[in-house]
Amino acid sequence: MAEDYYEVLGVPRTASQEEIQQAYRKLARRHHPDVNKDPEAEERFKDVNEAYSVLADPDTRARYDRFGPDFRQIPEDYDERVAAGAGRGGGGWASTGGVRFAQGPGGSFQDVDFEDLFGDLFGAGVRGGPRRTVPGADQEAEVELSVEEAYRGGRRAVGLAGPDGRRDYQVTIPRGVRDGQRIRLAGEGGRGSRDAPAGDLYLRVRVKPHERYRLDGRDIHVRLPVTPWEAALGATVPLPTPGGTAKVTVPPGSSSGRRLRLRGEGMPHPRGTDGDLYAEVRVMVPPRPTDRERELFEELSAASDFDPRRPG
Repeated sequence: MAEDYYEVLGVPRTASQEEIQQAYRKLARRHHPDVNKDPEAEERFKDVNEAYSVLADPDTRARYDRFGPDFRQIPEDYDERVAAGAGRGGGGWASTGGVRFAQGPGGSFQDVDFEDLFGDLFGAGVRGGPRRTVPGADQEAEVELSVEEAYRGGRRAVGLAGPDGRRDYQVTIPRGVRDGQRIRLAGEGGRGSRDAPAGDLYLRVRVKPHERYRLDGRDIHVRLPVTPWEAALGATVPLPTPGGTAKVTVPPGSSSGRRLRLRGEGMPHPRGTDGDLYAEVRVMVPPRPTDRERELFEELSAASDFDPRRPG
């Protein structure tokens, strides 16, 4: 997997430059080889520095946000070349030419001549001269996952429609993959010219909204319905989670809105600390109480002087 630089620093894509700097300083101190003797610390320290070197510069960050980790392979005059290629038009997909790679004017995808766009990266004189060996372009597609699939990981069949027809893959989804992360399929991208190696295909993960779970980074938020007597007296109740059913202890006197934290029960982190699960108490009453339930509630109403609207 090509790890997302925002994921490395543990910040959202909307993070300010100050937040990025703060996250970097914290992680750099934690993983510096002189401080952390863990064998993986040095490699992690390099990852943190690489991520910060890209995201700390606004211009470089903008190119990374647009093109992903392969932004260094994109020419600086990319937009001008795309506009010129779109102006000439195109006749469909060519085996070594047009690649569905970039958006043209108006947000529509254009058939861009790959040799014209990137030819000077591999030597001048592509047109009118001897044909040169040009590696295939990296390509990107999206794959949608449920929260449960992202939590568990595992093998997943993925079918993609491309210029050469539909292609099917058996993809290994890493456990705890996050929205926006990319999964690399080596050699499954655009074909190269004259037997040059193919590019890579990157699957960008999109975690679908869920009716029960709400993700906040690696933390999972879920509502916990309880009865009035469970909320008042306390109870241990079952709670479905992406990892299975958990047992949650509801303290006595819990009202709706109280959050209960289950440490480490959130989304897994393959290289760090797992997220937490937050269960928010929701006190539920019987929608159609039986005669006996109504009688008991009336007795409670008569016996109790509790008034939730009383100040203080």
